[in-house]
Amino acid sequence: MTAKLKIDPYGFREYDARWVYEKDINQLGIENLGKGLGTQIIKHIKKNNPRVIVGHDYRSYSEEIKAALKKGLLSTGCNIEDIGLSLSPTVYFAQFNLDADAVAMVTASHNENGWTGVKMGIKKGLTHGPEEMKELKDITLNKNFIEGQGSEKQIDGFQKIYKDDLINKNKIKKKIKVVVACGNGTAGIFAPDILRGIGCDVIELDCKLDWNFPKYNPNPEDLKMLHEISKAVKINNADIGFGFDGDGDRVGVIDNKGNEIYSDKIGLLIARNLSTTHKNSKFVVDVKSTGLYSKDRVLLENNCETIYWKTGHSHIKRKVNTENALAGFEKSGHFFFNQPLGLGYDDGINSAIQVCHLLDNQNKMMNEIINELPNTFQTPTMAPFCKDEEKYQVVEGLVKLVTEIKNNKMKIDGQEIIEILTVNGIRFSFEDGSWGLIRASSNKPSLVVVTESPTSDERKKKIFDFIDDLLKKTEKVGEYDQKI
Repeated sequence: MTAKLKIDPYGFREYDARWVYEKDINQLGIENLGKGLGTQIIKHIKKNNPRVIVGHDYRSYSEEIKAALKKGLLSTGCNIEDIGLSLSPTVYFAQFNLDADAVAMVTASHNENGWTGVKMGIKKGLTHGPEEMKELKDITLNKNFIEGQGSEKQIDGFQKIYKDDLINKNKIKKKIKVVVACGNGTAGIFAPDILRGIGCDVIELDCKLDWNFPKYNPNPEDLKMLHEISKAVKINNADIGFGFDGDGDRVGVIDNKGNEIYSDKIGLLIARNLSTTHKNSKFVVDVKSTGLYSKDRVLLENNCETIYWKTGHSHIKRKVNTENALAGFEKSGHFFFNQPLGLGYDDGINSAIQVCHLLDNQNKMMNEIINELPNTFQTPTMAPFCKDEEKYQVVEGLVKLVTEIKNNKMKIDGQEIIEILTVNGIRFSFEDGSWGLIRASSNKPSLVVVTESPTSDERKKKIFDFIDDLLKKTEKVGEYDQKI
C-alpha cells in the first residue's frame, strides 16, 4: 500500500513554513514541498541546475525531514550543497560564501518539540516574504512541478568557516564576562566558541545539545529562559547575559544586574553606538518598537534617520536592503546588520557581538548604559482574539476611525494625535511622544496592541483604555492573551 500524502495548507506562513511533523505533514508532504521549492527557484533564476544550500537544526527528526526535502529538490534538477548541522544564519552566510543560488534550512526555530519547518530564500540575504510563500503554496498544493535531475554533495567543515568569519572581524579588547544560554538548542555548538573567540570570558548555560529541550524551549522571549540567565548572571557576577533561540537568528539580553532589556531598547543602544562612527546612516525598526528612536538626541546629532516599518523579520530584512540602511531592529529580537557589519540577514550571534562592542567601547556597565536612555512606560505586546477572516477588515475600520479623530483634533488624555503611520495597521503618536498601535497579527487569529508613553504610566494606560474602547465597539474582538 502506498503512503498517503499529507500537507496542511495552513503550514505555509507569511515568511516560512511550519508544521507539527506527521500530524500536519508527512515525509511525502515534505518531499512535495521540496519539489515546489525547486520549481520556484528554477522559475525565478531561470537556469536548470541551481545550486541550493541546505542545512538542518538539532531535532530528533530534522535529518529525515531534510532527506525528504532534498529528494524533492533533486527531482526538479537542483544541485544540493549540504552543510549539515547549522543555524539559519550559517545557511544564509553559506549562500554568500559559496555564491549559491538559493537556501533551504530545516528548522522550527524556537517552537516546541514535534514542530518542523523550512526557512528559504532565493535572493542573497533575503528570506521568502508573503508573495513568495503564496507562490510556493500554489505550486506545491497544485503539484505544478518541474522535472529534472539534480546532484548532491556534502560540504565538510562549514561550521568552522562560519565561526572564523565572525571571530576574525570582531576581536574585542576588554575581557567581558558573558553568560551564554542556548536552551540545549543548536546555538550551543556555535555561540560559546564564537564569543570566546572574539575575547569574551564565557559561562555556558544549557549549551549541551539535547533535542528534548529538558529545561525550557530555546526562546529568548520565554520567561523561564530569561529567569535562568538572570540567575546565572548574578551568581557569576557577569557583565551581560545572552539567550539564543533554537536556530540562532534571535537573541535576548540580560544586563549585569539580572534585568531583561527589551530588544527595541537594545537596538537603540546599538544604533547610538554605531551612529558615532557611521554618521548619516539609516536604521529600520518595526512598528511595535519604542518611540525613542525618532527623537533620540545621539541619533539626531549624528544625522541618522529611523524608519518605522512592518513587523516581521522578512519585512524588516527587505526594508534594510531596499533603503540601504546600516541596521534594522525588531522588537522580537531579530536584528539585521548591513555592510560593513553584516550581510543583511538576522544572526543572533552577530547581534550579541554588537552588544559586546558597545560594552568594549564604553567604560560603563550595561545597566548604566541602559539607564542613559530616557525612561518610558510601555505595555507588553497584547493580542486580543479576532477571527482570521475578520481581522484585516476590523483594522481597516479602526484606521478610518483614528484618522477622523486626528482630523477633528479630538483629545485623548488631554493630547492631540499629531502623526499617523499606516504601513502596518495604525500607529498614532501624540504631542508628548506617547503612542498606540493596533495591527492584525500575521500568524494567528488576533490583533496586536501596544502603547508607550515617555510621560507617565497613567498616560500609557489611558491610551490603552482608548484603544480597548474602540475594539469593544467593533463587537468582533474577544479576550486578550494578556492585558494591563
